[in-house]
Amino acid sequence: MARKKILQRVGKTAIIPISVKILVIFISLILLSNFMTNFLSTQLSQRQISSLTNKLMVTQLKDMYTTAANQYQIYSYSKDKDKCIEAMRTAAESGFSQKHSIALAVDRTGQMIFFNCADQNVNFTLFTDKKALEEMNKSMEEEIDQGQIEFKLGGEGFFGIYKFNPEWGCFLIRAESFADSQRELMRVLGITVAMILALTVTFLFIGLYMMNKIFANVRKITDSLYDMQQKSQLGVINIDDAPNDDITYLAASFNSLSVSVNNLLTTFQKFVSKDVVSKAYSDHSIALEGKQRELTILFSDIKSFTYRTETLGNEIIDVLNVHYNSVIHAVHESEGVVGSIIGDAILAIFGTEVSGAKKSVQSIESAWEITNLTAELRTKMLERRKLIEKKRKLTPAEDRVFNACLLDIGVGVDGGTVFYGNIGSDEHMANTVIGDNVNSASRLEGLTRIYHLPVIVSEYIKEQAESVSKRYKFYEIDTVQVKGKTEGKKIYFPLDTEVFGHETFEEKFEIFEKGLAAYYKGDWKTARKQFKAADLDVTEVFLERMGLKNAPAKWSGIWTMTTK
Repeated sequence: MARKKILQRVGKTAIIPISVKILVIFISLILLSNFMTNFLSTQLSQRQISSLTNKLMVTQLKDMYTTAANQYQIYSYSKDKDKCIEAMRTAAESGFSQKHSIALAVDRTGQMIFFNCADQNVNFTLFTDKKALEEMNKSMEEEIDQGQIEFKLGGEGFFGIYKFNPEWGCFLIRAESFADSQRELMRVLGITVAMILALTVTFLFIGLYMMNKIFANVRKITDSLYDMQQKSQLGVINIDDAPNDDITYLAASFNSLSVSVNNLLTTFQKFVSKDVVSKAYSDHSIALEGKQRELTILFSDIKSFTYRTETLGNEIIDVLNVHYNSVIHAVHESEGVVGSIIGDAILAIFGTEVSGAKKSVQSIESAWEITNLTAELRTKMLERRKLIEKKRKLTPAEDRVFNACLLDIGVGVDGGTVFYGNIGSDEHMANTVIGDNVNSASRLEGLTRIYHLPVIVSEYIKEQAESVSKRYKFYEIDTVQVKGKTEGKKIYFPLDTEVFGHETFEEKFEIFEKGLAAYYKGDWKTARKQFKAADLDVTEVFLERMGLKNAPAKWSGIWTMTTK
């Protein structure tokens, strides 16, 4: 059998096991721990003293109760109440062991029947701690006539036990002063704490000095690893000045692995949402799992995509990449994750990292950011066209291509309880979100084309956003019964007051809402008048829908969609 080497080598460099260094320190600390344990064990006896004090007070309280019963019998014959009470007071002082040991009897109103203290200079005629008295009376109402009690008399705290004597109608109490009980304990404890602190500080400085010398390289490596953990990103540990031990060898191996893992993560996170990447990074695995969660769903689609595809051909891919580069960034900036990209449509999910109504505000922020970025792209395209047309006119073919590149989108947002997780098989899986609210977000996006609005949200989004933010003002657009549903659903336009919050724009929507109210009531004549006065694109669908007709019989105000 080959003999195992004590020291391993990498080339000509010996790897000194870190375990040898740790063992030396560990043995030293164990020896010190034994010394300290023997010293501290002597302090545990103090608990036994407290326990014996309680037992002693129980015995003395029993004697007080027995004496009270006997004196009541004597009182029944002699009718000399003062003498019987004085006998109880005198008998109660037996067993006083501390300077402020007390025994007393107090009725349910707080009046002292008798009071006795080891210090003859202390006397009370009234039980002044109302809270303690209330607790004892409350216990009596619950048919509990004895127990432990803490109270204050003359500004000093006491602890003890009590029992109610029904014959005299009073609480018999035997108690000790907190100050008496703790004075000696605090003196011993103070000495002990001082010694422990002195020894701890001494050993701490010795230990820190030794650790700093031995584990300087380990600390540098762990600091680097901690920084990577905080950033959730692997990096490379600097080992240029590290000593030749096995920790340095471990760090070198880690650096090699880190480069490989980073390459895989970089590729991986381009195909899945960031929360999946984070879970894979932290759990080291991805499983087929999911659960019901309350999330917000954003659905964005490019309008007239078929026309653009037919016009641009394969070049549509380049246009989509430019579009998605800004759209996906906007989603991530609002703490959303991209659930899927389906041709010209993108599905984003909000609430995977945060909970509560904030997710709805984030989804609206993202919706407007996507809309604004797309509008900016159109503006840049139009400016580019003006520059070209200063030199020459576009050909019909160029004009058609140019118009195909002027992307316009619609965004629908809804939320609620959905299934979110991984589905598929162990060989291939996908992270997805499933639920009626996902389909609803898609349908709301489709409605943006009908109502000529860039963003439409559900009532769920409106209520959540209004509860945490005043930035968006929601205007009801219509009540729609989409295909496949049996009930109408209110839809809203979230006006961004920081961008569009000028009086003229809001006045137009207020006029529109008056027209919508008349439209719901079936007063289409008034509705037409108000819609025309509003001068908004959204009114076109209502004016076309109503024509010159009156509202149909049994009009419910709900418009039924015949297509998805």
